[in-house]
Amino acid sequence: MEKVENIKKSNHLTGLFSNKKAVYTVGTILLSGLGIALPRIFHMLAGSTAGAIFLPMHICVLIAALTFGTISSSIVAGSSIVFSYLLTGMPVLARLPYMLIELVIYAVLLSILNKKFNSYVSLITTIVLGRILYAGTLFITVNILGFSSYGISVMESVKIGIPGIILQLLVVPIIAKLINKGLEND
Repeated sequence: MEKVENIKKSNHLTGLFSNKKAVYTVGTILLSGLGIALPRIFHMLAGSTAGAIFLPMHICVLIAALTFGTISSSIVAGSSIVFSYLLTGMPVLARLPYMLIELVIYAVLLSILNKKFNSYVSLITTIVLGRILYAGTLFITVNILGFSSYGISVMESVKIGIPGIILQLLVVPIIAKLINKGLEND
């Protein structure tokens, strides 16, 4: 009788995780955790400037946008930034709101564009439009609202982040495709 109960429990768990909401929730949580861990790993392996160069937090947000959509990727953006700051002190507090805005812009743009175009076209368009929108946001917050830029320059971040942009173009669509394929098979 005990074996029958264990089988029923096992089937219940399998059924629970085949539920789309559960997969969506677990995927969002995992990508949020990875959004906190990846920058730490990059910093340990490549030094303190690795985040600005390789943009590891962006990777998780972009994968979430291609696999789970706007809400998930926005949650990944917000939770990764906030919890990374709380746990590691990075990004620095002055930079945190700007990074949050930047990542949410990417999350929303890529989620919307991916409904109309393939992942590569969507990603390239998001990277370009995202930087333009981010530059506009930075302009408004600094020049109209009077906030400090804290030394943030969109053009400088693009130049420094070229390796990260290349990394995004190489790995994000492939990882998202593998995840989506895995989700379809379940």
